[in-house]
Amino acid sequence: MTLSIPLKQPGDGTVDAHQSRYLGITALLVLVLLASMGLSLSLGSFPTPFSHVLNALATPRDSDIAFIVWELRLPRIVLAVMVGAALAVAGAILQGIVRNPLASPDVIGITSGAAMAAVTFLALFSTSLSIHWLPVSALTGALLSAMLVFFLAWKRGITPSRLVLVGIGLSAAMGAVTTLLIVVSDDAAAMYAYVWLTGSLYAAQWQDVLGMLPWLLAAVPLCLTYARHMDAMALGDHVAQGLGVHVLRSRLVLMACSVALAGAAVAFAGGLSFVGLIAPHIAARLVGRGFARLVPASALIGALIVLYADLLGRVAFLPKDLPAGIFVSGVGAPFFVYLLHRTRYRSY
Repeated sequence: MTLSIPLKQPGDGTVDAHQSRYLGITALLVLVLLASMGLSLSLGSFPTPFSHVLNALATPRDSDIAFIVWELRLPRIVLAVMVGAALAVAGAILQGIVRNPLASPDVIGITSGAAMAAVTFLALFSTSLSIHWLPVSALTGALLSAMLVFFLAWKRGITPSRLVLVGIGLSAAMGAVTTLLIVVSDDAAAMYAYVWLTGSLYAAQWQDVLGMLPWLLAAVPLCLTYARHMDAMALGDHVAQGLGVHVLRSRLVLMACSVALAGAAVAFAGGLSFVGLIAPHIAARLVGRGFARLVPASALIGALIVLYADLLGRVAFLPKDLPAGIFVSGVGAPFFVYLLHRTRYRSY
């Protein structure tokens, strides 16, 4: 008995339909993001008509609100978009590497490492060093924690299950150290640390945008070049090896991209949780699980999540300016519980 498997021909309309749907959804997400950025530029403690915003963007010298638009709102909005995109792509990479729908930078310990390093800086060195060194210390902590996770998880290679277990253990340990440092630090440093750990884009400047930009420009294109490797590894390590994929090298490169993106995001915006968990799941529902399609869609959705969380923090409780992380966690925590419930009864 011969089993024949029908193959799709190059001109198959199904492939074209999927591609058209992906391009349409991506274009819609881009338009929604641009419209949301325009809305965010118009809202704040000093509401501004959108026509005045456009005038300030086009001819800042002739506008009375140029400083508000260009120096107060626009860098904060751009940084929110970049941070959300970076966290979302980092989460998509980790969920693909670990093959676990609950994986995110928080689980692997990247966020905890950055938080511990940042709080260490605030508690011990904030009086002797400039606060501009805070992102450097947070990024260094993220990189060192990722290296430690890999070292402890290594045993004739690295398996996804060991990576998760070691990451969870180290994340708990670093969280305990972070809490201890906050308790023993002075009141001013402790207050700043609490706000930073929650995740805030308050007082974002163009130098923060320029500091975040290289990490996105380097890591996102690099991870996209490994899209086929990621799709092969989703079928299992043995299958990927049979297809010619160097699994360990691909996993290391993709993990490095995830660490760089998540570490940079946490360094410039604090401990924003759940973005890397939520955005890839929403993107997968919209465009499917092909990694080359998942990354752009996840980035756009992550940007929208952080942008609207920051917008709510700015305008919902005026005159107070609340951290964006409060609103992200308010959505992310129930979503995490939903995923736990969902994975109990069926495979991902």
